[in-house]
Amino acid sequence: MNPAWSSPSGRCLRSSLSTLTGACKADRPPGLPAAGAGLYTVPFVVQPGPIPTVTSPLSASPPRPNLFLIGAMKSGTTSLHALLAMHPQVFMCEPKEPCYFLDPDQLRRYWPEMWERRYWQSEAAYLELFATAGDVPVIGESSTDYSKLPRFAGVVDRLRAFNPQARFIYIMRDPVERTLSHYWHMVTHRAERRDMLTALREEPHYLEVSHYARQLRPYLDAFSGERILTLTFEALQSDPLTTLQQVFAWLGVDPDFVPPDPDKRENATAERIQQVSGRGLLHRLRHSRLWDQVGPWVPAGVRRLGVRLSVREVDRTGVDRQAAIDYLRPIQREQTEELGRLLGCDFPEWKTLYG
Repeated sequence: MNPAWSSPSGRCLRSSLSTLTGACKADRPPGLPAAGAGLYTVPFVVQPGPIPTVTSPLSASPPRPNLFLIGAMKSGTTSLHALLAMHPQVFMCEPKEPCYFLDPDQLRRYWPEMWERRYWQSEAAYLELFATAGDVPVIGESSTDYSKLPRFAGVVDRLRAFNPQARFIYIMRDPVERTLSHYWHMVTHRAERRDMLTALREEPHYLEVSHYARQLRPYLDAFSGERILTLTFEALQSDPLTTLQQVFAWLGVDPDFVPPDPDKRENATAERIQQVSGRGLLHRLRHSRLWDQVGPWVPAGVRRLGVRLSVREVDRTGVDRQAAIDYLRPIQREQTEELGRLLGCDFPEWKTLYG
């Protein structure tokens, strides 16, 4: 096992937590203006300043990442990753989700395409992703599998051993909407064949990823709270520039930077989606490292045929969501109450959850 994955010898005590979430019960710190309804930092204001960059003891290059956007999946992480990457003082790696801190066997089971890229084989292979970062103060990645307990355990210990000075961003979405979007993601990418309600009842992972308090607690136990920023998808969607500039300020980079298109949404689920056909073998090939190498040499007609054979179209508008929503609401309202106690905030913007 990679030596960077050894368990840390000690644990940091939770001190405070930075949030850009919903209506907060705590008073705003003096002098901190509200940035729109329910959008401000509480109860602790992080003074802008550079994030320490931890480098390998054997080499000053490439530096280790010091920012991790850990989720939640289907909550705007692709858009936020892209927006962060536009800042001249921030480097975000591609691919967005190298998943280096997962157990390789688990990664191979649940995301074989990323396993095939083999960043997990060595720290050097992982750090190559950041080799062109230069001297920017913020270097990051956005593997959402880092917040998927209990499926992927041990991630926090590995991250802390790798960089105890790291910072983390966790973006949360109305848990009902996130869970339903997760279902459609699995329909598209993992040949989910069950109807929506059956899948949510039978596969606990859908709800586990939306249990935000459970996913956050290990990070709060291992890192001081000022190193963890939480915000909501709804805040990013309703006021992207203000939200993003507050994130920049928290990171200690120029908060006045304006991305070219802050309103652009990445990876949004379309009304008509393509579902993986059969057992998904052709789909996996199309998204494999091998295909990255040989795909450009395959005739266009053969590539189009492969796409037609590997997927089929599904119309999401014909699916009744209400039974699934009714099933999720009582479970996820209770989980959101737990989150509110943890963060000291309410989430009135989560309209589907509260009806």
